[in-house]
Amino acid sequence: MSTTAIGRAAEDAAAQYLQDKDYHIVAKNWRTRWCEIDIVAIKSDITYFIESKYRGRDSWGSGLDYITPRKLQQMHFAAQFWAATHKTADYRLSAIELTGEPPRVTQFIASID
Repeated sequence: MSTTAIGRAAEDAAAQYLQDKDYHIVAKNWRTRWCEIDIVAIKSDITYFIESKYRGRDSWGSGLDYITPRKLQQMHFAAQFWAATHKTADYRLSAIELTGEPPRVTQFIASID
């Protein structure tokens, strides 16, 4: 399986996990020329901008370790861009970590900022 296919499978597993937790998926792989958001979801009138991090094996370390201060800054920019263009007032930056084949969620953090 290509890395693109694995990435899609992981994001699909993340979206299914969120739907099972009563999140409504608004967008997946939303992109502009300036930014991208893996998953946009809504629950209880709060919009969640979710970064999906997949690692093939637990031994490769936590996917969440790869949310560096620079990545967090990019996430903030993308969320602010979405919020401005979609008139979104209440939102959170979130992260979901997956591992294994097939991908499974190992951790979800609803608010990382």
